[in-house]
Amino acid sequence: MRLLLIHADYIEYEAKQKTKMAEETAVLADSQTEALTVFCAVESVDEEDISGVIAQAVEEIGATADKVNAENIVIYPYAHLSSDLASPEVAVGALQSLKEELEGIGFFVKRAPFGWYKSFKLSCKGHPLSELSKTIVPGGEDGAPKKAKSEVTHDWFVLTPDGKQHDYKEFLDDSPFGCLVKKELGIAVPTGGEPAHVSLMRGKELVDYEPASDVGCLRWMPKGKLIRDLLADYVLRMVLEYGGTPVETPVMYDLGDRAIYEHAEKFGERQYRFKSNNRNMMLRFAACFGMFSIMRDMHISPNSLPMKMYELSTYSFRHEQKGEVIGLKRLRAFTMPDMHTLCTDMPEALTCFEEQLAMGWKTGRDFETALVAAFRCTKDFYAEHEDWVKKIVQESDCPMLIEILSDRVHYWVAKIDLAAIDGQMRPIENPTVQIDVESSARFNIKYHREDGTAVYPPILHCSPTGSVERVICAILENVSTQAVPALPLWLSPVQARVVPVAERHLALAHNVCTALNAAAVRCDVDDRGESVGKKVREAGMDWVPYVIVVGDEEEKGGNLAVTIRKKSQPNKPHKEKMTVDALISLVKKETEGMPFRPLYTPQKLSKKARYI
Repeated sequence: MRLLLIHADYIEYEAKQKTKMAEETAVLADSQTEALTVFCAVESVDEEDISGVIAQAVEEIGATADKVNAENIVIYPYAHLSSDLASPEVAVGALQSLKEELEGIGFFVKRAPFGWYKSFKLSCKGHPLSELSKTIVPGGEDGAPKKAKSEVTHDWFVLTPDGKQHDYKEFLDDSPFGCLVKKELGIAVPTGGEPAHVSLMRGKELVDYEPASDVGCLRWMPKGKLIRDLLADYVLRMVLEYGGTPVETPVMYDLGDRAIYEHAEKFGERQYRFKSNNRNMMLRFAACFGMFSIMRDMHISPNSLPMKMYELSTYSFRHEQKGEVIGLKRLRAFTMPDMHTLCTDMPEALTCFEEQLAMGWKTGRDFETALVAAFRCTKDFYAEHEDWVKKIVQESDCPMLIEILSDRVHYWVAKIDLAAIDGQMRPIENPTVQIDVESSARFNIKYHREDGTAVYPPILHCSPTGSVERVICAILENVSTQAVPALPLWLSPVQARVVPVAERHLALAHNVCTALNAAAVRCDVDDRGESVGKKVREAGMDWVPYVIVVGDEEEKGGNLAVTIRKKSQPNKPHKEKMTVDALISLVKKETEGMPFRPLYTPQKLSKKARYI
């Protein structure tokens, strides 16, 4: 609890406007002369021992009032003293208890209303004790913080597709799954140096840090922007095929909305909060706030369920610790494909969970990155749905690390996280599905049965890919381990490059390039006055999947000499002869079902800018 105590000649206040968490009161304006005014903010940590915090506050306020000879006390709720506030219910209860206990020891006490925008006038006396600030924390007699009354325990084991349960210690190896187990159990993994993707994201001119912005905010160059847009197209197509309905919502929200405030408090300090005029605002960390607000205002029929709402949240914000922000793995501003599914009941939620988990596994295959899984749920959920958990492990056809929580401490009762493994043997968390049993009641999202009974349905949170930035991180980390690095063809910024042997072959090179672009193959021409060897080497450095050299022989014969990167070995390029049509068919087959966008960079390399 934060206190600002001011010994005042007088204080006058008037409640002007209600917030959504305002308490009902008949006293909207009041004043008091010769008062100790106590500006007070009740914090989330106080909820660990609210009665103890109140007792300490009463003692501090009473002692200060005695020192300044004040018989009158005004308790004034003032949220601006802290950015980590308790829930409105706890705060109102604490403030009322303060008033009652101070009255019980002989003071005359008034309390300004909670949750209202108020104007006030105050005259501070100006003596040495007239302005004091106090911070009160939950604690015992020795001042040490108290533990929560009921400590949540965590049990860990591994389930394999055959339905058997194993001790997690059997999997503490250097496999991708073993790396996940070590990380989740807090077993140290040797690390050193910068993650591989950081040099690649800059070296390939995809994305770079933005020094003129906050840390963890990036600038995207054309090739990186193309990859990012293709990933957005990919998720949108997947969600639409699944029956999702896209929406778009604001990036900032009013913490005066009680439901929004309580949901935001689940995420502690990882937030950007600020004031806009008299309103306490925050930048979203996911699309939940906007979607839940839409759902709250909708008329929902059970006939329309399950209802899947989707947004590509560009951007979402988390105030990560500065020292932990690096590359694309952990950012303060990121793009999150976010889907929320309103389900009729828990059986339907389990079915949708299976479907959305399958989507997550598919993204790993399409991005050519291996994924591993950790499933988490409460003890009660596992006891009721153990066979279902074994079913999803069996259908996933891979072992899963299982975490059982003794009690529910989050809005979810079950969730799964899929992760890739980076070059430092650390997980990169990407796709996730969660079963939320709390938010529908908090946001008043409901439908009615035929008998009129209101039902607050379970909500699935799903990101089929995880953040776009982390997807690119995982792909680059995976590529960095390859002998001949190559992005998935559908994500390659340039899919084919034509290299003319001499200036007289430029016309043929442009014709080939034009034909490929017309057939939805991203192709450019190296028309610079460099040697063929240098052009081919630079195409390799750019990870161009198909490099086409055209010279006299190609002009005469019609076949192209094509170097295929994915079939090549270090210092052993794999070359094949084929026609333009054959090359187009080859690219089409490999990129079938994937989104396409044209080049974001000039078709002529002589016109291409350098960004880094």
